[in-house]
Amino acid sequence: MQTNINSNSGADSHILFDRASALDIAAFVTAGIDLSPGDAIPSDGDSRIDRALAGFLFTCGPDHIRHPEPVEGRDDGTRYPLHGSLAGTPVSRTEMSPDGLRCSALTEVDLACGGRAAIERVWEVDGNGAGVMLKDRVVNIGASAFAPMMMYHMNIAGRLLGDETRIESATVEGGSLAWRFGEGESAHFCRTAVAGEDRWAEVSLSALPGLHGRALHVRFLTETLPFLQMWRCQRGAANVVSIEPASHRLAKRVDLSAGGELDLLEPGQSHDYALAFGVA
Repeated sequence: MQTNINSNSGADSHILFDRASALDIAAFVTAGIDLSPGDAIPSDGDSRIDRALAGFLFTCGPDHIRHPEPVEGRDDGTRYPLHGSLAGTPVSRTEMSPDGLRCSALTEVDLACGGRAAIERVWEVDGNGAGVMLKDRVVNIGASAFAPMMMYHMNIAGRLLGDETRIESATVEGGSLAWRFGEGESAHFCRTAVAGEDRWAEVSLSALPGLHGRALHVRFLTETLPFLQMWRCQRGAANVVSIEPASHRLAKRVDLSAGGELDLLEPGQSHDYALAFGVA
């Protein structure tokens, strides 16, 4: 499925949805250039994630984010899978509005902990071409409670970045950070997001030479996504940078549980998440 974004900035765009993976975004093309990294990604040996990481946006959760860890209360070795259970799950139902500006989807997913969840997803394109908004509702449709966790990976091809490219956000020290942060071939950070009065945080990758100097702007609702994680990998053939709004800080599940940070979602209850992005 595809929708177009008609912008007044001279950067007309389209996005390609992946119905085989929760209606994530397989490609985001603007000014004729796909921001997605494609094959320039590292592999963790999970085919679901290799496919998802090659696209522009994929969703971690709703039961786990980051690397595999044991399922609480189980002694049979069951582990949460890499980046949670949602990736690679086909949508159950989709609907596109006649004008192509709104697309909704329902995805039902079996969780590693034995529960079941529904992701009610809505993509909306601003009629004036200002950008794209995602609204997710995670609903517990199972018979037992689980701790919802969500993280959104927005993956950008490293070939589009240059020495002049900066990470611009109130969340980073001084408001601006070189995109090649940290040391070595790969690095990441996770920080409490600094939000405005509307509870939305912002982060941009500015001056992308591979995108004719344009910038990618991302906003996310900190009420349920209170952390900004970023990751980069320039190792071998891999060359990718990722903007990753997250529901939880970078810590093991046992530490999050000890800190009272794994709130349970009871059957029938739901949590809402939202983010938006655009190129200008």
